[in-house]
Amino acid sequence: MTAPVFVVDSLQPGDLTGGEYVLDGPEGRHAVSVKRLRTGEDVVLTDGRGRWAEGVVKAAEGKDRLVVTGLESVHEEPPEQPRITVVQALPKGDRGELAVETMTEVGVDAIVPWAASRCITQWKGDRGLKALGKWRATAREAGKQSRRVRFPDVADAATSKQVASLLADADFAAVLHESGDEPLAAVELPTTGDIVLVVGPEGGVSPEELALFAQAGAKPYRLGRSVLRTSTAGTAATAVLLARTGRWS
Repeated sequence: MTAPVFVVDSLQPGDLTGGEYVLDGPEGRHAVSVKRLRTGEDVVLTDGRGRWAEGVVKAAEGKDRLVVTGLESVHEEPPEQPRITVVQALPKGDRGELAVETMTEVGVDAIVPWAASRCITQWKGDRGLKALGKWRATAREAGKQSRRVRFPDVADAATSKQVASLLADADFAAVLHESGDEPLAAVELPTTGDIVLVVGPEGGVSPEELALFAQAGAKPYRLGRSVLRTSTAGTAATAVLLARTGRWS
């Protein structure tokens, strides 16, 4: 996609009345007042779940109303294969949103927040719900910025046992860890199915968690000689996987 992307709640053929759509609210405000789109410019509308339609600005009205025309049909982008899920341990401060943003831009399909035993940050009660909401909003905004039409799913926070269950069901499961003898860039990967990658917290994955994940079939792998922060390791590893599986070819 080369045209700017805007998100709508629903994008079914019946939503396009006469090939037109009125974009209002926050998205309309962003289009009119921030992007300053004008008549004749191309735009893409998407529901973030793979459906999208391309149209042309017919009119920009007021500060938050964009009329889009020429929406002849709704397309659907199929899910990518293999599907890549990153289990991301909860980082400190705003580094969680940074990890979500860059992984979304790179092309990850799903993100699972993980409350690892060595995480300094803990999501509890309303604070946890607020943090999860920030992750999901970040994925949405990064999806728009990178002009994706299928945004990554951001799951509820998972325990180590729930992560182990996810790893056991994967077609390829890996834990980024310095104990790995094999580099992730050299491993044989499936071309279809589910790849699940675990990124530990600042304090590292505990021996007990490594043992639990090994029982689920996840081996430790390394990226390279340097040690990456938890907020960047998932993005770097996802890029390796996308290149190795042919999704970037």
